Amino acid sequence: MCGTEPIEKVTNYTYPGVNFNTNGSMESTMTRLAEKARKAEKAKTLILNADNNNPSIKTKLFETTQIPILTYAGEIRFNRVLKPYFMTTLRKMMMMTQSSIDPSEFQSVQYTVKDKVANITLNRPNRLNAIGIHTPKEIYQSVLLANNDENVKVIVLSGKGRAFCSGYDLIDFAQSERGTFGSQKMPWDPYTDYKVMASCTEAFMSLWKSYKPTVCKVHGFAVAGGSDIALCCDMVIMADNAKIGYPPSRVWGCSTPAMWVYRVGPEKAKRLLFTGDLITGKEATDMGLVLQSVPEDKLDDAVDKLVQRMVNVPSNQLFFQKQVINQAVEQMGLSSTQRLATFLDGMTRHSPEGVLFQQRAYEAGFKQAVKERDSGDETAWSGPNSKL
Repeated sequence: MCGTEPIEKVTNYTYPGVNFNTNGSMESTMTRLAEKARKAEKAKTLILNADNNNPSIKTKLFETTQIPILTYAGEIRFNRVLKPYFMTTLRKMMMMTQSSIDPSEFQSVQYTVKDKVANITLNRPNRLNAIGIHTPKEIYQSVLLANNDENVKVIVLSGKGRAFCSGYDLIDFAQSERGTFGSQKMPWDPYTDYKVMASCTEAFMSLWKSYKPTVCKVHGFAVAGGSDIALCCDMVIMADNAKIGYPPSRVWGCSTPAMWVYRVGPEKAKRLLFTGDLITGKEATDMGLVLQSVPEDKLDDAVDKLVQRMVNVPSNQLFFQKQVINQAVEQMGLSSTQRLATFLDGMTRHSPEGVLFQQRAYEAGFKQAVKERDSGDETAWSGPNSKL
């Protein structure tokens, strides 16, 4: 591109939960954006028209498990005139993504803002806030709203009712015939499973990647997928009598965010994941898994006290400290660990033992299957007829 300077590459430009990989070269000023991306449940196309003879850049707005991701490919070259227009385009695209979010339409999460704090509340109390098909998307969208709200300094995640989160909703995902989310008919397709579970992981990791601090308040239970969500937050405060753990590590699960080893080290992580045992908030604090545990009636006060120490710190200062610390963890291989865990999670649900567990849940109900799994007794998937 004669006369273009300096050459600048933009690859994997990231906004919380939204990835931009840009493709194509543009030689003159873009003058307009085309139509606003429609809010929908399926993939859409967003077309950006360049001026006159310049090639148009076509991009797709995907929703995998309803998680919106803007994807491009390659690189872009800027000249001094074009660069401001391109950056304006990116900002407008981000605003369009956000403008389609209406928290009043959320089905699994409540989102409110008060006194510089964005409150994200899991809102399926009749299912102990089990993760349904809408939950990952709505967590991601709530974080996006909070990050784009200049009035928000801190995000607090909690659960309504008797528990923080009981994990993925096994009534929907295990207590049904194969051929549903998480339990494909055999032979299964690892690629299809990975696309779904990777999107869920990315949604939960929006709490980790959030520009603003995230604090998780745990009462009752944070188990299985519920522990995944909690441990993606920057800090976790639990009630002393609350319990956290990942029982599906016994069969039919592998923690896809894989935060356990980064929080407590390999030996303690193995102790928890080889057994699937639940531990109390006090035990989790002593182990270093979470920041603090307090009596249940003091939980709200403890979270509020911590939050109030942060809300008057400049947002950029909070952001700077978080990026340094997150970078240290990510340099230890977090992304590649999560990629492996997500593949292996699919395998656990489609292995011979995973199939037997799901069949038991379908025939006897998921509560009975889980009871048998967690009892430590010999089961159909661990006995002499097991493939193990």
